[in-house]
Amino acid sequence: MREMSRVLIVYASLTGNTEEMAEFIAEGIRAAGSTADLKEVEQCNASEMMRYEGVLLGAYTWGDGELPDEFEDFIDEMEELELEGRKAAVFGSGDTTYRLYCGAVDVLEEKLREFGAVVEQEGLKVEYGPNAEEKQLCREFGARFAQSLLGAS
Repeated sequence: MREMSRVLIVYASLTGNTEEMAEFIAEGIRAAGSTADLKEVEQCNASEMMRYEGVLLGAYTWGDGELPDEFEDFIDEMEELELEGRKAAVFGSGDTTYRLYCGAVDVLEEKLREFGAVVEQEGLKVEYGPNAEEKQLCREFGARFAQSLLGAS
């Protein structure tokens, strides 16, 4: 029997929108037969990533396309890890009135690649909080990620 994959979802949420996305993504992961642990970035050390087959990072975009300050220490910790080949993906919420829509998603993807992780799928970007259709997209995003991990084992 195939062992189920374990996925860590680390997120930063200012207004609750990114947290809501994380919860729907976790639903999709669980529906696909894997486990999902959700942690706020301030409550998580990057070394915890090493205990999971896959990692999803979620962040709101701050200012003009920047990563939220809460993620800065986590990124510094990630740099010290051996992430070569580790499967990951990124999601986040943003506001299209800013020049860089969901820029934090792009920054996190770039950092993961820089540190050797394999970004399995294109980042999921939602304006503000997810509507009914986007909630389903979040579930599908999670399920697709979980399925990509099964192909690796």
